[in-house]
Amino acid sequence: MNGQPPLDDVTDGGSLGEQLLAVIDRLPTGDMTLGTLLEVLGDEGLLVIAILLTLVFLIPVSIPGVSTVFGAAILLVGISRLSGRPLWVPARLRTRALPADRLRPGLIAGMAWVRRLEQVSRPHRISAAVDGRAVEAFNNLAFIFAALLLMAPFGFVPFSNTLPALALLLYAVGFIQRDGGAVLLGHVATIGTVAYFSVLIGGGGLAIRELMQRFAG
Repeated sequence: MNGQPPLDDVTDGGSLGEQLLAVIDRLPTGDMTLGTLLEVLGDEGLLVIAILLTLVFLIPVSIPGVSTVFGAAILLVGISRLSGRPLWVPARLRTRALPADRLRPGLIAGMAWVRRLEQVSRPHRISAAVDGRAVEAFNNLAFIFAALLLMAPFGFVPFSNTLPALALLLYAVGFIQRDGGAVLLGHVATIGTVAYFSVLIGGGGLAIRELMQRFAG
C-alpha cells in the first residue's frame, strides 16, 4: 500500500454517494493504474470498489481501454465474494495504465446514477432475494456473469457497456443495502443485456450472410 488511510477511516458515517466522492477526491491527478485505485480504496469494501469501477460506463462517452481492465477487476471482486477469499489482482492488471485525464470526470459524471439509486433503494426490502446461502451464491454468480458481459467486445456499440454496468451497480447497491428490490432489478438489467447482445449478434450474422450472398452472386 502507499500509506493512504483505509477507506473506512475516510468515509465512515457518510452516505454511499459521499463515500464514493471522498474516494474520487483522493485519486491522484497524474498517472493512474488499477493498482492506484485499489491502494486508495484499501483492502476492504469490495462492493465499493465494484461501484466505483462501474461509474465510467454509465455515461454516454466511451473511455477506450477501460472496459477490459475494470471488467476484469469487477469479475475478480465477484469471484472473491463467491469464494470468500481476499481480493487478488494479477500484477499485469494492477500496472495497466489508465487514461487518468478522462477517468476522473467520468467517475464524477457517473455519480448521478448512484444518487438516483440512493433515493429509491430501501434497506432490507424483499429480503427473500438477498437472504440465504443459496440465494447469495446465485446473486454472486449473476454478478460475475454481468462482469463478463461488461468485458464483451462490443464497446463501440451504444449501451453495450452501460447495460451490464447498470446491472452491476444495482447488484452492488442491493448487496450493500440488503435491498432485494435492487438485486431483482439487477437481474432484469442482466437479462436485458443478454437480449440486447443476442440482437446484436443475430443482426451481425444476418448482415454478414447477406454480404456473402451478394459477393457470391
